[in-house]
Amino acid sequence: MLNPYLMIGEITKPQGVRGEVKVRPCTCDPARFEELTTVYIEKDGGYAPLNVAVNRLGADAVFMNVEGVADRDAAEKLRGTRLYIDRAHAVQLDEDTNFLADLVGLRGVVSDGRDLGKLTDVLQPGGNDVYVFNGPLGEVLVPALKSVVAKVDLQAGEMLLDGARLDEVAVFDED
Repeated sequence: MLNPYLMIGEITKPQGVRGEVKVRPCTCDPARFEELTTVYIEKDGGYAPLNVAVNRLGADAVFMNVEGVADRDAAEKLRGTRLYIDRAHAVQLDEDTNFLADLVGLRGVVSDGRDLGKLTDVLQPGGNDVYVFNGPLGEVLVPALKSVVAKVDLQAGEMLLDGARLDEVAVFDED
């Protein structure tokens, strides 16, 4: 089952003395923050809404105020807090595109029957993303190419990979 909330950033530190916080965005387009007025935080086993006002976007940060946070000490208490949005307010993706959060945890199944185990991380080195699987074959690094990824089935919790192409481009742990 897909999580109804998606992480969009993490508060890294207070900014100034009037309660503003600096947020490290976890999105490929920080401009998505510009229209945000409500985010969610994990609280008591669920998600609680927070009203926010985005003040400005930096090169690698978003600066915002959180309702009820008026000074540096209160802002400091939010350090490390992860910020989420609900799926209803998430950006709409193309048909063959998925949120990274939905991919982590999928089981990697190869067309020839091999089991790559669980997708544990998605690296973003610049060009193509790289899927990191851990399982019976050890750690396997798989470039996120359409020629390799045959099908992503979020409901079944599986990613089907083309065996022949996988052997050409994947990096298998030699341990």
